[in-house]
Amino acid sequence: MSQDDPTHRPGQPDPQVPRYDAPAGGWGSLKGIASVARHTQVSSDALKALWRQNKPGGVMCTGCAWAKPANHETVEFCENGAKATIWELTRARCTPEVLAAHSLEELRSWPDHDLEQLGRLTHPMRYDPESDTYVAVSWEEAFAGIGAELKSIDPADSVFYSSGHAGLEAAFLYQLFARAYGHNNLPQSSNMCHETTSVGLKQLIGSPVGTCVLPDFEDCDAILFFGQNTGTNSPRFMRTLKNAVDRGCRIVTFNPVRERGLVEFVDPQHLSAMATGSGTRISEHYFQVRPGGDVAVLAGMIKLVLEAEAEAPGTVLDQDFIDAETAGFEEMAATVSAMSWEDIEEASGLDREMITTAAEVYLGAKKVIAIYGMGLTQHVGGFDNLGMLVNLLLLRGNIGRSGAGISPVRGHSNVQGQRTVGVAEKPGLVPLDKLEELFGITCPREEGMNAVHASQAILEGRAKAMILLGGNLVRALPDSARMEGAWGALDLTVYIATKLNRSHLTPGRASYILPCLGRLDEDMQATGRQAVTIEDSLSHIHGSVGAATPASEHLLSEVAIVGGLAKAVLEPNPKLAWDDWTGDYGLVRDLIEAVYPGDFRDFNARMFEPGGFYRGNPARERDWQTEGGRAWFTAPSGISALGARPGEGQMTLVTLRSNDQFNTTIYGYEDRLRGLSGARDVVLINPDEMARRGLSEGQRVDLACAVEDGVERVVRGLAVTPFDLPAGCVAGYYPELNPLVPVDYCETRSGTPAYKGTPVVLRR
Repeated sequence: MSQDDPTHRPGQPDPQVPRYDAPAGGWGSLKGIASVARHTQVSSDALKALWRQNKPGGVMCTGCAWAKPANHETVEFCENGAKATIWELTRARCTPEVLAAHSLEELRSWPDHDLEQLGRLTHPMRYDPESDTYVAVSWEEAFAGIGAELKSIDPADSVFYSSGHAGLEAAFLYQLFARAYGHNNLPQSSNMCHETTSVGLKQLIGSPVGTCVLPDFEDCDAILFFGQNTGTNSPRFMRTLKNAVDRGCRIVTFNPVRERGLVEFVDPQHLSAMATGSGTRISEHYFQVRPGGDVAVLAGMIKLVLEAEAEAPGTVLDQDFIDAETAGFEEMAATVSAMSWEDIEEASGLDREMITTAAEVYLGAKKVIAIYGMGLTQHVGGFDNLGMLVNLLLLRGNIGRSGAGISPVRGHSNVQGQRTVGVAEKPGLVPLDKLEELFGITCPREEGMNAVHASQAILEGRAKAMILLGGNLVRALPDSARMEGAWGALDLTVYIATKLNRSHLTPGRASYILPCLGRLDEDMQATGRQAVTIEDSLSHIHGSVGAATPASEHLLSEVAIVGGLAKAVLEPNPKLAWDDWTGDYGLVRDLIEAVYPGDFRDFNARMFEPGGFYRGNPARERDWQTEGGRAWFTAPSGISALGARPGEGQMTLVTLRSNDQFNTTIYGYEDRLRGLSGARDVVLINPDEMARRGLSEGQRVDLACAVEDGVERVVRGLAVTPFDLPAGCVAGYYPELNPLVPVDYCETRSGTPAYKGTPVVLRR
């Protein structure tokens, strides 16, 4: 059956629902960029920034974390990256006068999109409860006020959160400040996205990050995709995939949602393709697996690999590799072999023929890369998902050699790099002895709070202060309605940001907004123009130099803000030279190299290498830094990553991001690649499911969480929208549906919230 066969079955498109028939990329991407530019007051610096974006010596995109090639094209930005640049380099200004005209109570009624449309923040501000507005203060007043608050509480009661916005320099100083102050409460945005990766891969192969580099995509024979929407979240990756397909690589995709970017793509830089509209078919096979059904799919594929080996012993498995480099094979094989095809088909939503088709692609390839995103990690059983994917790769030695490996796609620029330089709540991940030696401080050794632990502490009234280095955490967290209600009880909230967002509208008893330079802005300090560095998804480090005119003379860099806070809180220490570090970021890079000499050798000299410099990965060299010194096969704890099958009348919620969105930033209301537009208060549902439940298109319903913990969680007034989804699941937009995900309904080992697999019920 061809991919365009109108007969609908699992894994094939449903002709009854809205869909986007044009390829991803192409003219659609250019129109998408133009649409955002039209209703944004775009600065003249935006075009200059886009020309320099993701090129050596230029500015690294603030959007996704996909790799930057050494041999760059004329244009190295994508639709998402262009929107991010346009959005930040706006001429609109969110001045104290603008904020004085609107109470926080009023602003809370505004859509997220409209809040950020107010433009770039221009002055440090303090919340004034009498007027319910933010008022301008001097930097000296802000630092002194924040310092006094932090000095008055137990450091263990404070949380220092970081998004992926900051560069490595600010991130390193931020974690140093936290530890000198006295805590390891350093959650970051990866806690909510890829913490399953950080914990799971570390246990299984000894590395918390993926093993692939860009040349592997030029050498692989097959790519398996699980739960990642490349066309929207990291469109520059599409060119890499297109080139792989053009040379004969076979791609198989498993995703509950048929994402257009993994179906067909037109490279906007190929004039002939643009002229004809002729796209490249990306996925040879596309299977719409049920949410949480990846365990079952992978179990079926592994069963077929084991059966092929039994039929032709010594020809299928890489037995030498298994014997010499791995452990746990027998238990895993026995567990998978005992699973019935009936259970596999039920849990996955796919039939045996489909899974056999995928297994045949895997068996026919000598070198295989597995790519995955949050569709694999954001489940209660996310570790089982990941473990099974590692199992499949290990069977034929597809980790630790050229052209093969495992490659999680990180969503936010530099979110991986911040963990690399110490923004981590687990002290075992950080060379604390080295920090103590270099800086004359005493580092706490107790494990700190991750995002889920911090959320629980806020709900229970145990947390006293929250510092946010970027991000829109109140909106991004699970259980967001409850979090918003509890947030105001904090003694102190500090928001380091470029634009106003919904988190800022939930102040603590004392609250400050500290406006910072963005990565795109020129950063002039005592020793001249400064560069920052970031790490991409493939563990390469890149220098980035902003050149745009700052939005205000009152802005400070993130490095300067971290230094200013630290000086206001900590006792003087000649080894903590905050002013010197603010004046010359090269000195900070020297410190990073001193703490992490293996990863950052000759840091300052190498930071502008074309393509970035590779900091290395032991697992890529088959140096398994695990318990036992081997790569581990693991037996799954069940056949679904959902943990438990949905009960009577229940469905599984999958949260999505639209084509006009990056994380919690909403650029507009077009979800072009899904054929949707105009509203975000929708619930997507299979037409057959609609018919069974007597629902009509456009009908307003409520969606309620079905987790029984004594808390009612409901999002009301969602418009029923027919959409091509597997049976038994519904979908809707993140972050609007975050209130339905309990804060402690998360992956059992890592605490990653189950945004892709929460049980819900529809109410009329």
